[in-house]
Amino acid sequence: MSLDQDFQKVAESVRNWKTRPSDNENLALYSLYKQATIGDVNIAEPSGMVEKAKFKAWTGRKGISQDDAKKQYIDLAGQLQGKYA
Repeated sequence: MSLDQDFQKVAESVRNWKTRPSDNENLALYSLYKQATIGDVNIAEPSGMVEKAKFKAWTGRKGISQDDAKKQYIDLAGQLQGKYA
């Protein structure tokens, strides 16, 4: 299975977890997902509190290649799966 296929499979399983990860874990997953699918932040900083937290988490991943972000996302999801799936 290719990295893209693995990533898509894991991302789909994360969406179907029974319980939601903690805010910090969720931000880590979100930021890796955005970096993996879009790359570096390409939007202006939003003003809402939640949106700003998501933006800052994603900005923290700046410079990570999309393939590396996919690998990190898969690894993190694997670590959290037993806790939330």
